Amino acid sequence: MATLVGYSEDAGIARITLDSPHNRNALSTALVGQLGAALTRAAAQPGIRVVVLGHTGGTFCAGADLGEAAGRSPGDVAVDRARELTDILRTILSVPVPVVGAVHGHVRAGGLGLIGACDIVVAGPDSTFALTEARIGVAPSIISLTLLPKMAPRAAARYLLTGEKFGAAEAAAAGLITIAADDVDAAVTALTAEIAKGSPQGLAASKALTTAPILAHFEAQAEGLAAQSARLFDSDEAREGMLAFLQKRPPRWVAGQ
Repeated sequence: MATLVGYSEDAGIARITLDSPHNRNALSTALVGQLGAALTRAAAQPGIRVVVLGHTGGTFCAGADLGEAAGRSPGDVAVDRARELTDILRTILSVPVPVVGAVHGHVRAGGLGLIGACDIVVAGPDSTFALTEARIGVAPSIISLTLLPKMAPRAAARYLLTGEKFGAAEAAAAGLITIAADDVDAAVTALTAEIAKGSPQGLAASKALTTAPILAHFEAQAEGLAAQSARLFDSDEAREGMLAFLQKRPPRWVAGQ
């Protein structure tokens, strides 16, 4: 099996790198599995104080790997993807070490869910973000579990409804990321140095205070949101939206079509 997620340790920092640039680090079953294994590995090492989640290529993560959907019902695919995404988001939230996202590129769809699950996120000037699900007839159902608790309500409504693209400064103002930095690596180095001063027990307990409400929301809402995702993806509107996207044309519900 190809290695799609890199892993290294140095001076109390575990660096986990999404390394599938050929498909913009899409969330394939293999990549999600390897990411989960890397997070579990880091959490099991007594010397690790912080995880840095980064990426290769110009895209942090473009969301689901649509290439795995060939020949299958969109609804069935949506159910499988929702379960995989729910599991990996829960893992990021649950590991007892802080997870710092280091974003040098674009973030879309499920990638925004990963960003929402990280404890701290630094993004650079080349980063862009967009929640374009409504434009193809679906909704950011599962990733709302980590996005809505972090984003300001007015900003969440704007970006979920407009689908517009926005940069790191806007993402920081919205609460989606922590810091918009000119030098992502320098900012991450400074943050991890501060985090490393914490004790394992203190870090784990402090992180749990911030993630407990989100995890409780997971248990209450995840199944219903997975069902919603499947229903939307299996609809006529979603089929039209995805076909229009692939054909690079406006969908039929756009005025004048």
